[in-house]
Amino acid sequence: MAGNSKEIQRRIKSIGNTRKITRAMEMVSAAKMKKEINRVLQVREYARASWGVLTNLSKAFGRSHHGLLKVREVKKVLIVLITSNRGLCGAYNAQVIRKLTEQIENPTLLKINRIGEEKIHSTIKNEDLEFDYVAVGKKGFNFLASRNKNIIAHFEDFNYAPSMEDTRALARIVIDDYVEGKYDKVVVAYTDFKNTVVQEPKLRQLLPISKLDLEKQIEEMNQDNNTKDLSEKEAIIDYKIEPKPIEVLRQLLPRLVEVQLYHAILESNASKESARMLAMKNASDAAADMMEELQYSFNQIRQTAITQEIAEITSGRAALE
Repeated sequence: MAGNSKEIQRRIKSIGNTRKITRAMEMVSAAKMKKEINRVLQVREYARASWGVLTNLSKAFGRSHHGLLKVREVKKVLIVLITSNRGLCGAYNAQVIRKLTEQIENPTLLKINRIGEEKIHSTIKNEDLEFDYVAVGKKGFNFLASRNKNIIAHFEDFNYAPSMEDTRALARIVIDDYVEGKYDKVVVAYTDFKNTVVQEPKLRQLLPISKLDLEKQIEEMNQDNNTKDLSEKEAIIDYKIEPKPIEVLRQLLPRLVEVQLYHAILESNASKESARMLAMKNASDAAADMMEELQYSFNQIRQTAITQEIAEITSGRAALE
């Protein structure tokens, strides 16, 4: 019995030390999450403003033959998968990987290309559809590598406080390969930050640039911030553009791709820190419950030992009398 009590004391001490670690990680993640949320909110405003300019250039948008707007039958897809470098963040990585896996196994939506109302349905068989991948984060890279997927690039440095300049190398790979016709569609798989409890994995068409997808993304930004859709108000503004709207559009479209990738990375980072904070909070709470249960068991064993000693003393005294 003494051995049991010592073992329980050892476990209580061990769990207590673990709880200190998870509690510290929870506080660190909470601080990082606040910074990441602020960065997301700032880039959302920039994305809305960019979409306002594109809305006013909608005529040129429709007539442009820019390579980023060309719609082709989908035969080969590039997927940018955004995950974390480390674990201990709940189901954050598993959710976006599961979402991607489901889409690849049933690629009906991936085989559709669209710009505005225009849609091209691919006639290629599901099993003949080709995929290449860009991994952002070690967890996604490890998942893809373990399944022998064709990974054309891997970025590990975007998981905390990346700048727009940092993401330009990624954007350049995506833009150049699409313009050259290497891929017929580019999709980004990321986790959209809703609030500290809800993070939603999503797959977005990145290229060809789709007004429908951009409108949907801006609408979701507005819903998250409880603001009204500004695009309709901005659409009535009459710009004077020099030299030509089409030239401005050609300069703007690559920047828009960069903003979309940067936005997806920031949304994923905010989701990651939120998921890690909740995971560490749950771990700390579970450790506290375990310590309480073990303390109760220790008290029971100790009380039993004391009762037994009292009974033995009483029995011995009665025998002497």
